[in-house]
Amino acid sequence: MPTSSRSNEGLKKAAILLISLGPDISSNILKQFPDKMIQKVTYEIANMDYVEPHMKDKVNEEFMATVAAKKYVLDGGMDYARNLLHKALGSQRAQTVMDTLTELTHLEKPFSIARKADPQQMVNMLVNEHPQTVALILCYLQPEKAAQVLSEMPERMQADVAERIATIKRTSPAVIKRIEKVLEDKLSNVIDSDLEAVGGVKSLVEILNAADRGTEKNIIDELEKDQPELAEQIRASLFVFEDIVTLDRAAIQRVLREVSNEDLALALKGASGEVSGMIFGNISKRAAETLKEDIEFLGPVRLSAVEEAQKKIVGHVRRLEEAGEIMIGRSDEDAIIV
Repeated sequence: MPTSSRSNEGLKKAAILLISLGPDISSNILKQFPDKMIQKVTYEIANMDYVEPHMKDKVNEEFMATVAAKKYVLDGGMDYARNLLHKALGSQRAQTVMDTLTELTHLEKPFSIARKADPQQMVNMLVNEHPQTVALILCYLQPEKAAQVLSEMPERMQADVAERIATIKRTSPAVIKRIEKVLEDKLSNVIDSDLEAVGGVKSLVEILNAADRGTEKNIIDELEKDQPELAEQIRASLFVFEDIVTLDRAAIQRVLREVSNEDLALALKGASGEVSGMIFGNISKRAAETLKEDIEFLGPVRLSAVEEAQKKIVGHVRRLEEAGEIMIGRSDEDAIIV
C-alpha cells in the first residue's frame, strides 16, 4: 500500500478511536500529538458524520493489539513482538499491527526538544558542533526544519554534514542519549517547550481591527518606511473577503462595479452563504441568475484560484477606502456628520 494511502487510513483510524473514547480522554491524548498531527486528526473528526459500529469495534481491537505489541517490543524487541503477534493474530493482522506501531513510534523519536526549537536557534546551537553530531541530529528533525538548518550552515560545513547524513547507518542508543542530553541542556536555556505562542501578524491585526482608523493608518504608514513587506501583509490581513458583509449597501455596490464577473464567480465559489447572499442581494435579479450560472459552469476549481480572486476583490475594497469612496466600519469610530 502506498505510504500516503496508509497514512490517510491511519488518520481515519485515529479519528474513529478518539471519537469512541469520548471528549475527556481524547482531549488529553491529542495534547501529546505534534501540531500538524492534531490538525490532520481533528480535520478527519470534523468530517466524519457517522461511524459504523463494526468499524469502531475493529479500530478499538487494533488499538488494544497495538498497545500489547508495544509492551512486547519493550520486553523483547521488534522480532519478539512480531513473533508473538503472528501466533496470536495470524500473519496478516500481525503485520497490520506492527505497521501501525512503526508509524506511531515517530512520536517518540529522540531529540523531541530539537523538533520544537526554532530553526535559527538550532543553527546557532549547532554551528560550532562536530559535523558528525550535526548530521545525527538533523536525521531526527522534520525534513523541512533540517533543510532550513542545513541551508543556514556555513558552506564549508554543508557538504560535509550532507555526506555524513548519507553515510550514517547505525548509531549506538547510548551515544544518541548522550548527545540528546547535552542538546536538551543547551536548548532549555533559550526555549521553553511549554511557552504559549503569542504575538505575530495575527495578534497585531486583531489589535488594529479594534483600534480607530487613524491609529491603524499611522502604524501602517510608519511600518511601511522600514518594513514595507510587513506593512503590506498587515494591510491585506486587516480586511478579508468574508468581511465584505460588514460593508453597507452603497459600498458593496461601489465595489462590485470594480470587479470582473470572472473574479466574482471564482470568489463566490468558496464563499459562505452569508457572503453569497449579500452579493446576490445587491445586484439585479437577472445579474444574480447569470452569476449563479457562471459559478455552476466553473465546476471544480483550485482553492488557490478562489483565494486569488478573493484577494483581488479585497484589493479593490482597500483602494476604494483609501480613496475615500467607501468606508470600512469600525465599532468605536466617530459617527459620520452630514
